[in-house]
Amino acid sequence: MKRFGRESETGPVEYKLRVDDPHKIEKIASQMKYRLNEGGGEAWYELGVTDDGELIGIPPEIAMKSIENLRKAASLIPASLKVIRKIRVKDRFVYEIYIRRIAGDPPIITIPTIGNVDSGKSTLIGVLAYNILDDGRGSAMALIARHPHEIVSGRTSAISTTLVGFDKDGKIVNKLIPTPSEDEVYIRSSKIVCFVDLAGHEKYFKTSLRGVCAYKPDYAMFVVAANAGPIGMAKEQFGVAVSLRIPIFCVITKIDLASEPRLSRTLEEVSKIAKLPSVNKIPYLVKGMDDVAVSAKHMTSGRIMPIFLVSNKTGSGLDLLSSFLNLLPPRNEWADKIDKPFKMYVEEKFNITGIGPVVHGLILQGSVKVGDDVYIGPLSDGSFEMVKVKSIEVHRVKVDRAIAGKHACLALKNIEYRKIEKGMSLLDAEIRPEAVYAVDVNLFILNHPTMIRRGYEAVAHIMSARQTVKFVRMSKEPLRTGDTATVRLKFLYRPLYVTKGDKIVLREGRTRAIGIVEKVYNTWDGS
Repeated sequence: MKRFGRESETGPVEYKLRVDDPHKIEKIASQMKYRLNEGGGEAWYELGVTDDGELIGIPPEIAMKSIENLRKAASLIPASLKVIRKIRVKDRFVYEIYIRRIAGDPPIITIPTIGNVDSGKSTLIGVLAYNILDDGRGSAMALIARHPHEIVSGRTSAISTTLVGFDKDGKIVNKLIPTPSEDEVYIRSSKIVCFVDLAGHEKYFKTSLRGVCAYKPDYAMFVVAANAGPIGMAKEQFGVAVSLRIPIFCVITKIDLASEPRLSRTLEEVSKIAKLPSVNKIPYLVKGMDDVAVSAKHMTSGRIMPIFLVSNKTGSGLDLLSSFLNLLPPRNEWADKIDKPFKMYVEEKFNITGIGPVVHGLILQGSVKVGDDVYIGPLSDGSFEMVKVKSIEVHRVKVDRAIAGKHACLALKNIEYRKIEKGMSLLDAEIRPEAVYAVDVNLFILNHPTMIRRGYEAVAHIMSARQTVKFVRMSKEPLRTGDTATVRLKFLYRPLYVTKGDKIVLREGRTRAIGIVEKVYNTWDGS
């Protein structure tokens, strides 16, 4: 007998054998609301399944009544409901039902694109966001490029974000708008996928690394060209995502340019990378909607790596990819962080005529309102300045309040633009922050060509902050590839705001390391 795992009391998945009693609608709605809260606004109902996970199935006539009752319960929340697939069990069926809340702020899933240069990352985002097919000469990529030289060269050099929205029925909102803009997509969507387009060229690896570290991704999209395979920086960026424990799905593009043997070889190479002991993922080629449902439900575990075959020129495979993105559950539990003190790192800064300094970043915890007083810093002397929030925009939409999980632009007053640096923190006035000059880190060396000793210097990435650090103490010396040790790292140029538990990524030449901050020091001598 087929079976799922036993039903969990927590999480977004509910098992029901049948729900054909019309007198229990309010009870069902209450239970559905709980599952939606557990899933960040999305939930799955498995109809025809016992609490132990046994697939019993139900006849179609009982299924129709049960689905109608679930639909009535969803309308009380309100939420939308869609039957994703049916599983035959002898002469009966199990129904997988996807439910999404349609009131309040839309859930946002952040997905950076990783892969080698010329793999079609930017083109794929352009095709999804602007409802066009590429002409093979960069027309789709040009729609999301930030700089003229990117259009000329066809290569991304700077971080950019693009929204792809879905309505309550799972249709891409961008396709319903003649000229989709960020604010309109945000307003009209029930769910949003925020793509972070990263550079694939080795020259811009430090920029791409900042994009992965700063945006707290839910998932990563590993893009591989079918006619080239995972070459160049593809494996390097893939390794960073694996090290940061970001679940990954793969999109193989340009299938219209690859012969059958070449495509088979690319699939084999991608699968081989996924199966490496250090990666330990299950490659799963998506061929239909059943595969889409299975892969989307299991993505949060990080064990499965769905693989999609698409062509940005012919449109082949894009429907399955779009359906998968629509069903992907939010992974970051932002609701649990809203009641904490406000915290945000500066990712971008602007000096706008008539407005003054504006900073952009992801709100990591808490909330901020127009008129709030917050700290910004540390400045070069280690101090923090109190500033007032004049106005707030979330994806170009003016709001009075922004909460954890939102990418927000804050207009500030009481500070000069020249004092603001990328990597600075904006913090709740209650925190009373102190500048950090050195940190103890439990560090794992991913790759180093020789040996690391005291005095070694590398560039550290902590969220959007990027600075050179020096190894001043080591619990083990020397360090080689694969070693783990507690090391003390000293910031060489200016202090940062760092807290215990923050992730840190180091790079220098071919050296890559990742660690967790265990202790912070508020003086230059690291004491």
